[in-house]
Amino acid sequence: MNPFADFKLNLETFIADLNTLIEINHKTIADLLAISDKTYANFVRPFDLMEEDLELLFTPLSHINAIKNSEASQKVYADALPILTDYSTFVGQNLDIYEAFKAIKAREYDHLNTEQRRILDLNILHFELAGAHLDEASKERLAEINLRKSTLTNDFSQNVLDATNAYEKIITDKADVEGIPESDLDDAKFEEEGATKYRFTLQMPSYIAYMTYGPNRTIREELYRAYTTRAPQNGAIIDELMALRQESAKLLGFENYAEYSLASKMAPSTESVISFLNSLIEASRKQGMRELEELRAIAPEIDLQSYDTAYYGEILKKAQYDIDEEEYRPYFEQHSVMKGMFTFLNELFGIRFVPQNIELWDPKASVYDIYEGDTLTARVYFDLEARKDKRGGAWMHNFQTHCEDTTGCTHLSSAFVVCNFPPSSDTSPSLLRHDDVVTLFHEMGHTLHHLLSKVKEHGVSGVNGVEWDAVEFPSQFLENFAYEPKVLKLFAKHFQSGEVLSDEMIAKLIRAKNFQSGMFMLRQIEFSLFDFSLHSKLYQGEEIQNLLDSIREETALIKPPSYNKFQNGFSHIFSGGYSAGYYSYKWAEVLSADAYYAIVDEGVFGSDLAKAYKEIILAKGGSQSMQELFVEMMGRECDSKNLLRLSGIE
Repeated sequence: MNPFADFKLNLETFIADLNTLIEINHKTIADLLAISDKTYANFVRPFDLMEEDLELLFTPLSHINAIKNSEASQKVYADALPILTDYSTFVGQNLDIYEAFKAIKAREYDHLNTEQRRILDLNILHFELAGAHLDEASKERLAEINLRKSTLTNDFSQNVLDATNAYEKIITDKADVEGIPESDLDDAKFEEEGATKYRFTLQMPSYIAYMTYGPNRTIREELYRAYTTRAPQNGAIIDELMALRQESAKLLGFENYAEYSLASKMAPSTESVISFLNSLIEASRKQGMRELEELRAIAPEIDLQSYDTAYYGEILKKAQYDIDEEEYRPYFEQHSVMKGMFTFLNELFGIRFVPQNIELWDPKASVYDIYEGDTLTARVYFDLEARKDKRGGAWMHNFQTHCEDTTGCTHLSSAFVVCNFPPSSDTSPSLLRHDDVVTLFHEMGHTLHHLLSKVKEHGVSGVNGVEWDAVEFPSQFLENFAYEPKVLKLFAKHFQSGEVLSDEMIAKLIRAKNFQSGMFMLRQIEFSLFDFSLHSKLYQGEEIQNLLDSIREETALIKPPSYNKFQNGFSHIFSGGYSAGYYSYKWAEVLSADAYYAIVDEGVFGSDLAKAYKEIILAKGGSQSMQELFVEMMGRECDSKNLLRLSGIE
């Protein structure tokens, strides 16, 4: 029997299939509530497992809408959202289910295992955060808010994608592309009316190429302006979304949405988050200012602007570290990187990746089964190259979850890894920047967190039940190894000669790792402070831009031009899961830096702590608070000083 669900999607029947499944779930809930003597075994576990059926149906649609976006997928996805939101609201606000969970906890809690207790605690918290205990009028209003929010977040994301795809800059003068690497020029080049022309877009590989190497400052600004003014209609969506989030938080008894967000996270209070972020500004600002002066010194003839920093930064990096990013790309051919990463993960965690011959949504997508010894453990799908119909960025999307059903049968896990690397062709391979390699390792860290779970209870297995401000810990932990010499030598091989990246080039890469790390830290804190402050009270219209500008007084060493409407493309917080939670990247990085250095100091391969990381952090998923798991793994509390050490900030 195939332990994995087939990846299948029928857009024509999807809405009917979704309605049928929800009808079945409603019947199951009614039957569960009719049980007179409710227990964990006969009520909680079957209730918890219903979520898996919905994920198996909806995830393929969500995935295809993101990676092979079309008018048909957009319509079905938009039609499905209100159906799912209605169902989610019905379940989340169901007082009878909420009371059943509380009654079972009162009777059985002392006799349950850690996973089962966590299921009860988290579900009761989620019922309260969904308003199960509120009066009917408040519940009805919350339901209206949830429905509208789902539409707005989807519209926000689609607007960004449409605006990204709508823009292109055609360059006809060869002088305007001098210095741009051949691999990027090959992607941009086309013939028209007997002339060679170059097309640059807002897709990440293309945009980054010109902003980093494009010699024409006017064109750089034109591209930058197009990128930072995308989707102006999202301004109105932000206003409405923020008003709805604030209203929902008030209905649930919170002072603001930031407080509501923290109710299910590790951070103890809004004050602790603000204090943490401000401490990082204080620690990194002086270094950031020194880095900016170095940048200005190599371009004294111009008033340095935001659209200049990548270009002159590349020149400065070459001067300071004698490093040329383009010299590395032939050593990071996509398939070689994948193979080497698999070898590294086999040595670190004892897992094997076996390719499967399965027809997928795109010829360049691939799928692997993961084995621990001879035991089949999980499945992972990869879709790594940029396409016009694909959402920008990189992410992991969980599909199946490792769990045990009511019959005692174990279900295996699966997930998707999505990136936007330079596309390959029949004549040229996909050559990655080292930043791309780091991104792949980052997303693989998320993926292993989901795939290597050994938890039996669905709701706290893998990434399920993990506090949002801890969820980046495994991804950041793994990405650090993309700089380890022993790891690099497993895959950094010239795609033509097979020559392994030299020790000298590896040393340069490591030295340059924290180039402009102070400026980068300030940029990340800017995003985090803006997000968290925005959700701490209701801001509307120009107040939002004024808030961002006030934060930039502390964080932005170069003031962005007034036309920059960064917020209109900030998908993480307006269409992703990071609203009042973007600080999580830095909060989790405290954990990841500490764990990483502890393992590196043991020698990476053969490290006892690496085994403990797999058996505790990865295997136990969301079955305990990450704070508890971290202490169990390390035998001590977290040491925060390693975050600054990792970033090279003195």
